[in-house]
Amino acid sequence: MFLSQIKLANGTRAVVVREGRAAHVIPGASSTRELAWAAINASRSLGDEVAARGLGESVDLAAALAEGRVLLPVDHDDPAHMHLTGTGLTHLGSASTRNSMHAKVDAEDLTDSMKMFRMGLEGGKPQEGEVGVQPEWFYKGNGHAAVPPGAPLVSPCFALDAGEEPEIAGIYLIGHDGTPWRMGFALANEFSDHVTERGNYLWLAHSKLRPASFGPELLVGDLPEHVEGTSRVLRNGQTVWEKPFVSGEANMSHSLGNLEHHHFKYALFRQPGDVHVHFFGTATLSFADGIKVVNGDVFEISSPGFGLPLRNPLEQRAQEPVPLAVASL
Repeated sequence: MFLSQIKLANGTRAVVVREGRAAHVIPGASSTRELAWAAINASRSLGDEVAARGLGESVDLAAALAEGRVLLPVDHDDPAHMHLTGTGLTHLGSASTRNSMHAKVDAEDLTDSMKMFRMGLEGGKPQEGEVGVQPEWFYKGNGHAAVPPGAPLVSPCFALDAGEEPEIAGIYLIGHDGTPWRMGFALANEFSDHVTERGNYLWLAHSKLRPASFGPELLVGDLPEHVEGTSRVLRNGQTVWEKPFVSGEANMSHSLGNLEHHHFKYALFRQPGDVHVHFFGTATLSFADGIKVVNGDVFEISSPGFGLPLRNPLEQRAQEPVPLAVASL
């Protein structure tokens, strides 16, 4: 089952459910967050809540996407209560890419990236009832940084790079008592500045403060053990770079449960009503293959098990006056 949020032809919001090729409006729902709240209150699954409401009018979801009417699959009325975060060095192929970016002069001295990766391999998938090693963690921003499918990913004027990161994101809603409820999973582009990150590993935090996109559809249910997809960079309608990517626990050094524990163990992230979008990491970057993206390039991330592909054009902002002036009151 897939859920998405769209604007109807009359401009009103609607939630759409798709099973197979057929997509229908869900009666009485204007947001997936509202649906999830109703499911929590009724002590039933999100899928059962959708089934209880029946099916409304049919929708051509692909046409809505082409017309720019598809929204993020999950959002929040107050963007400040939507958190974008992520974990890195979680995938079995991610260490070699990161290590090449952060290599030390002494080849025999393990980089911090390789140390972190090795810790994940040794303790990232604990036995049931145990807590595993904590992963690398980063903050990307709040709902103001969440970009709908099809909308531009804006690279600020001070950025040194504007690179895609094809990932799977987990989407969560915090319940009335602080319990994190997993709504589902979506394709995601965890857009980052890899040149800034490569300059100094302590600039990783700066490199991650960029917009990100996810969707167009939310996969309701469990994350498949093995996920296969394709990441592309398109320029003037032509593919200039393409590479497969994999995800799912079979391809990760951490279990999903371990990543979730180490995010939600902080009470700050268990505030009732908040939405969390957590990016699980990747091992595939066009940057690692020497690709230099330019203004107007389109990032495309697709996977057969996650519905419609996620596409976002790159918009590079022109230089602004520097330094930024802060006014005094």
